[in-house]
Amino acid sequence: MTHSMNRRHLLALSASAATLAPMGAWAQQASFAKRPVRVVVPFAAGGATDVIARVLGERMAKTFGQAVVIDNKPGAAGLIGGEAVVKSPADGLTALLGTTTTMLTNKYLYKKTSYDPQTELLPLVRVCTAPICLVVTSDVPAKDLKEFMAWIKANKGKLSYGSYGIGSHGQLACATLSDVADADMTHVAYKGEALMVQDMLGGNVKIGMGSMITLKPHIDSGRLRALAVTGDRRVPLLPQVPTFGEAGYKNEALALVGWLAIAAPRRCRPTSPSNGRRPPMPPWPAARARPASSPRALCPWTTTRWRPLARPGRAKARSGAGC
Repeated sequence: MTHSMNRRHLLALSASAATLAPMGAWAQQASFAKRPVRVVVPFAAGGATDVIARVLGERMAKTFGQAVVIDNKPGAAGLIGGEAVVKSPADGLTALLGTTTTMLTNKYLYKKTSYDPQTELLPLVRVCTAPICLVVTSDVPAKDLKEFMAWIKANKGKLSYGSYGIGSHGQLACATLSDVADADMTHVAYKGEALMVQDMLGGNVKIGMGSMITLKPHIDSGRLRALAVTGDRRVPLLPQVPTFGEAGYKNEALALVGWLAIAAPRRCRPTSPSNGRRPPMPPWPAARARPASSPRALCPWTTTRWRPLARPGRAKARSGAGC
């Protein structure tokens, strides 16, 4: 099995609930069959969000007979990609495959951003939930989370950890671990998971957090060691890896699970063929084979669980290779 096929297999296992289905009268808009749909991914190619976007794009193209273009716009914690969608023409042909970072926590991390996801993005469908995994390189002496916490505490101010961007779930979770252990670790931000993993395998960074899709091949090969996963239950892709709670750290921030969702500019609303006042929209993928009762139900913007984790002081890092 090639590396590419392995990643596709992992995607099928982790996001098998995401299916393609028509959403209302949008599927009847003939104009969409003639013009390409652009899906903006706010991270570099090669990471989990990018892989999911490309598989969903392929399914959309086959199902609805229209071209789908994946447009990677990494940088600035996803703000560059989000801004590109917000400022795109209100023709229903551009959407964002966003994460918790781009559609929720950036609002709390930064005092000022180029757009407000609550008022300028219209969430259409949640594609999947996205637990993440804490990994270390094989030369790290810690074999489990308890040993890891003792190791970072004993090396206060000497260690760095990588994540797939400033303000990402990976950064916020690692910052929480650093706070708990009083380890004063330095955050190294990358424009995507692939770049982070590349630096870890090259020995430049020993600690990181990312998706199962990206990390599992390297965990299986023994080059990375998985210590714990976020959420309140184990992940089928890594059944041998405990949750942070099971490993003895029942911190609220480490029990959170992020999500991926599709959003469009809020200026672009669904339209019925009769009124024609707003630009129509193409049939985006529907999660779990059923549309939500409302866009707000897909991705609740306000949550008391995420806000304490995403406080302004954590929106900082030094840049990793390739950034």
